[in-house]
Amino acid sequence: MAGGHISEAVAKDHQEILACYNRIISSSDRDEQVRFQNLFTWDLARLLVGEELVVYPALEKHLSNGASITEKDRKVHQTVKQELKKFQNLDPSNTSFIPSIQALMKDLSQHMKEEESSDLPQLEAAITDDQSNSLRKSFNRTKIFMPSRAHPHAPNKPPFETAVGLLTAPIDQLGDLLRKWPQHA
Repeated sequence: MAGGHISEAVAKDHQEILACYNRIISSSDRDEQVRFQNLFTWDLARLLVGEELVVYPALEKHLSNGASITEKDRKVHQTVKQELKKFQNLDPSNTSFIPSIQALMKDLSQHMKEEESSDLPQLEAAITDDQSNSLRKSFNRTKIFMPSRAHPHAPNKPPFETAVGLLTAPIDQLGDLLRKWPQHA
């Protein structure tokens, strides 16, 4: 079932984040960089929280080593959130702009590779197609209601993360109305 598995939904988000990253570092146009910086931040912040609320509990529930996997992954997410918080507020004219996103992607790309090559295949092997499809739907729904900016000091485990996310999301979304976005990615 195309696009029906949680691993496919997460991999699709990874590809979109990587595409934004590539547009940011390959562009010399400040306006384009700002637009893709906003999209990168929006996509990544929602992915991180979506994984923490949907994917990680599934890993813990269905895999014998799930708790150790998610503990390691949450640490990486915390580092990435801190790096994203710095990056999301930088102007492309700042000399730290490109080094900041490159450092973030160094941590993030290794994490994404591990998720796609190890964590998610293990999860898919442990659950049914229907369970995977259900997780995908929940993951995509969850991202709708989550913050679109990095909040590294917010809790990163349910139920507190859910409550804080629901409180900060409307504030982030109001700010999103004022941000510049790519015309087409």
